[in-house]
Amino acid sequence: MAEHFSVTGGARLSGEVDVVGAKNSVLKLMAAALLAEGTTTLTNCPEILDVPLMADVLRSLGCTVVIEGDTARITTPPDPRETADYRSVSKLRASVCVLGPLVARCRRAVVPLPGGDAIGSRPLDMHASGLRKLGAHTEISHGKVVAHAENLRGAQIWLDFPSVGATENILMAAVLADGTTVIDNAAREPEIVDLCTMLAQMGAKIEGTGSSTLTVHGVTSLAPTEHRVIGDRIVGATWAFAAAMSQGEITVRGVNPHHLDLVLDKLRTAGADITTGLDSFTVAMNERPRAVDFVTLPYPGFATDLQPMAIALSAVADGTSMITENVFEARFRFVDEMVRLGADARTDGHHAVVRGVPRLSSAPVWASDIRAGAGLVLAGLCAEGVSEVWDVEHIDRGYPRFVENLRALGAEVSRVTAEPDR
Repeated sequence: MAEHFSVTGGARLSGEVDVVGAKNSVLKLMAAALLAEGTTTLTNCPEILDVPLMADVLRSLGCTVVIEGDTARITTPPDPRETADYRSVSKLRASVCVLGPLVARCRRAVVPLPGGDAIGSRPLDMHASGLRKLGAHTEISHGKVVAHAENLRGAQIWLDFPSVGATENILMAAVLADGTTVIDNAAREPEIVDLCTMLAQMGAKIEGTGSSTLTVHGVTSLAPTEHRVIGDRIVGATWAFAAAMSQGEITVRGVNPHHLDLVLDKLRTAGADITTGLDSFTVAMNERPRAVDFVTLPYPGFATDLQPMAIALSAVADGTSMITENVFEARFRFVDEMVRLGADARTDGHHAVVRGVPRLSSAPVWASDIRAGAGLVLAGLCAEGVSEVWDVEHIDRGYPRFVENLRALGAEVSRVTAEPDR
């Protein structure tokens, strides 16, 4: 028996929805708690499966983690364990972000190669290369990343690609290294800024936050802190696409709209009316969306995490769209499931061509990752009949109260336990 979402198409979504802390930030902030002995408190944490999974990773390293509602309290011992538990790490790609803090605190880290979404190759070469430039020795042995260093020293580090994960691991190692580290071509995502903000609250000295060059002046120790996680821009954007696709009107609260400037501009081009506030925005669509081209790029470009939503919008838009994927090559496996729903879509390498149809048709479909699952649900809302979206545990890893929020906006969606017919 397994769970799926039963999605009835045809509803026009309207209302308000609150967005809580970002999945892509909270997991890294939890790892950063390893850098300081004592209790670090994170608020505005999302109630998603990945948070307790990361808590298990930290517990395997000797931390005490208490999660109550949207608050996580992480107590790090004076001497954390250096080896992360395989069973915990294997369920969560983001668990690799404990590598940098462990090398910084313990001078040694053993982290099993992580699991997570099936969206393509995400090698750890840049993580390892950056740590080596800081003076660590790294290798992959028996399915584990092993890193150790007698002394971390500041260095000039150039990233071949502005990798979020590599930037985070190198940054968290550098804050306790001797001397000054410069990370060039660093990732600029709002979640990186959030991490820098928390590290600064802990006593780190970081210059260039939000830019592509981070200068880190190492300190001897950090102190625990209390920090509020930034709102989840990917979840907020998902609701924006839901409004446009269903020709509805949704007000999203709890997200800085400037983190979504390009996304909202694309939806304006598609015909949506958009108004913004300090930490909210409203998307209203009164007609069938117009076709728009999308190209995924590192921030401030269009996020690869929103590529499934872009394809879902294109599938019901008036005209033909070209979607180019430049970050994760396996994201397009989602297209096969969209075709099941009646989408007119073809892929060729890094490109997908989608010719919009007025209405999709219901079908059983399977989510391959968090964002693909959300995109399939949105597509099901624009299909005739009742669609079944399976493997919903992926969606639960990134979207708190997804079904409840959809129902509050007027969608006919329910969680069902049944035997998959596949």
